[in-house]
Amino acid sequence: MSAVPYVDLAALHRPLRDELLAAAGRVLDHGRFILGPEVDELEARLAERLEVPAVVAVGSGTEALVLALRSRGIGPGDEVVTVSHSFVATASAIRLVGAVPVFVDVGEETMLVDPERIEEALTPRTRALVPVHLNGHPCAVGALAELCRSRGLALVEDCAQAFGARSAGRPVGTTEIGCFSLHPLKVLPGYGDGGFVALADKAEAEGLRTLRNLGLIDRDHCARVSGHSRLDTLQAALLLVGLDHFDAWVATRRRHAAAYRRALAGRLRLPPVEGTGDFAIYSAFVVRHRRRDQLIELMAARGVEAKVHYPLAIHQQEAFADLADRGARALPVTERVVSEILSLPVHAALEDESRRWVVAALGAALEEVGP
Repeated sequence: MSAVPYVDLAALHRPLRDELLAAAGRVLDHGRFILGPEVDELEARLAERLEVPAVVAVGSGTEALVLALRSRGIGPGDEVVTVSHSFVATASAIRLVGAVPVFVDVGEETMLVDPERIEEALTPRTRALVPVHLNGHPCAVGALAELCRSRGLALVEDCAQAFGARSAGRPVGTTEIGCFSLHPLKVLPGYGDGGFVALADKAEAEGLRTLRNLGLIDRDHCARVSGHSRLDTLQAALLLVGLDHFDAWVATRRRHAAAYRRALAGRLRLPPVEGTGDFAIYSAFVVRHRRRDQLIELMAARGVEAKVHYPLAIHQQEAFADLADRGARALPVTERVVSEILSLPVHAALEDESRRWVVAALGAALEEVGP
C-alpha cells in the first residue's frame, strides 16, 4: 500500500464505528429491510438539503439516470446530448433506455460541457440534455436550463460526483431532475451501491417510485413493466450517519483543495476556479500536465498514489465505437484533457502532513519531467 493512498475508506469510517453499528442494530430490531423507515427519512433529509419537493432513493447512480430518462419517456429513436468526458455510466444509461448518446466537447478551462457547442448537436430527434457535474464542479446550470426550455428538451443532470455543489447559488440537480450516486467513493459514501433522484415535481416522483419497484402501485397491482432498483434500508440507515458528517467532510476537502492551489500555482494546470455563487465539493482534485503518466510513476516511487478520472473518454471506449459510424463529431478538447489529467488525494481522512507529502512528491516529479 502507498504511504499516501488515493483514498482510505477505513480511516474515514473508523471514527463513526459506534454510530454505524447502532444504526445497523436499529434496522435489525425492526426488521423492515426493504423500503423501511430509514429510507423515508433519508429521502426527506436529502430533499430538505437540496430544497426540492421530493427525492427517490434507488439502487445506484446509474439506475438513477436510467429511471430519470424513462420517467421522461426517453427511449428508442431518441437522441440525448451529453459529454464524453465522464464515467461510462453517463452514456451507458442513455443506451440502456434505447436512446443514442450524442457527445459535445467540453470547455478547455472547466472540463465541463461547453454550452456553446450544444446547439450544433441538436437534431429533430434530440429529446434531452445530460450535463455532468464532474469532479464535484458545477456546470453553468442556468444557461443550460434556458437552452432546454427554449428547445423543449428535458434537463437530466448527472450529479453523481456533485452532491452538495452549487451553481449560481442553487444546489445542482434541482432544476428538473438530478441523478446522484452514493457509491463508497463519493463524498457522501454508501457501504455498497446506492443512488437517488431529486425531482422538482411530486407527481413525477410518485411515478418514479413505481418504476424503482417493479412497476407496483401496491403489493398486488402492477401498473408498468419495470425492474427493481431499491435502496436497502440498511444502506439508508448507515447513510443517515454519514449525512450528519457530510458538511465537515466537504469542508476538509475544500481546505485541502485550497492548500493544493497555493502550493502548486504556476507549476501545472489546476482545476477551474469557482464562478460567482458556485460551490465545488472536490470529489476529485484534478490537475493537468502533458507528461501525466510520468508524473504518476514518479509520485508512486515516492509513496504517493494518484489516479486518472478517466484515461479514456467514453467515445474512445470499445463499447461505444459504433457511434463513430453515426457521424460523431470531433472532440479535440475532450481528447486532450483525458491525456493530461491526474487526480491527487483529497479525501476527508487525508492528514495535512500527508497532503504536504503529496505536494513534495509532485514537486520533485515536476522537476524531473520539466514543464
